[in-house]
Amino acid sequence: MKELKHQSGSPRKIEIKGKIISQDTFTFIAGPCTIENYDDLLKIASNLKYMGINFFRGGAYKMRTSPYNFQGLGKKGLDYIKQVADETGLISVSEIVSAEDVEYMSKKVDILQVGTRNMHNYRLLWKLGKILNPIILKRGMSSTIEEWLLAAEHIIEAGNPNVILCERGIRTFENYTRHTLDLSAIPVVKSISNLPIIVDPSHSSGKREMIKSLSWAAMAAGADGLLIETHFDPDSAICDSEQTIDFDILTEILEKKDQLLDLWGKK
Repeated sequence: MKELKHQSGSPRKIEIKGKIISQDTFTFIAGPCTIENYDDLLKIASNLKYMGINFFRGGAYKMRTSPYNFQGLGKKGLDYIKQVADETGLISVSEIVSAEDVEYMSKKVDILQVGTRNMHNYRLLWKLGKILNPIILKRGMSSTIEEWLLAAEHIIEAGNPNVILCERGIRTFENYTRHTLDLSAIPVVKSISNLPIIVDPSHSSGKREMIKSLSWAAMAAGADGLLIETHFDPDSAICDSEQTIDFDILTEILEKKDQLLDLWGKK
């Protein structure tokens, strides 16, 4: 890939509020698929902080396949995530769906996430290149690794070097799981790019009972982090409840963290 002008050299180190995200570290990001209200978001974030997790996610805008599904709280949700981040000291992550929202969201959220459906939204990628917030770039569900890395180049070329890749599963002929988690993308990306790559086991499987195994597999394969949908009562979550885990399962995932990360000398 001769066109990757900005992804060579030593591992990219992305610093945010004193924390480093890179190929040399491991980052846990957890939280609800969507922000439901302030109190529940604070409860989830407080639990994550108690568990030693420094990053929490919550969707204010939702890209839904059906127009009849919950679309998110919008700006009210962004106010909630900003308040919870300020109160807990955690680092916030939320998905951006429109180029018009970049400036506003960059002031409300620490890390902006580009979802699978927007990976090829080049106007959005260009606008994200004009801010310095870290950007989580999810792989398009039907995109090749080359297309994914070139999408990252759009952001970096526009001026923002703080890109985090996220493998979230691709669409194959298999329909038992929501998508198919491409763990081979981890070593491939690391062989040709210096950007950190994290894994989303929630959207790749769509099944709560698979999250633990896929999380461990991602760590064993050398992933630089995990992005996991978590809720204190997953069955009551108004969005993607079937792929959301509770804190007991998250604790089980964390219990094997050191053992698996030792394989790669991570901490």
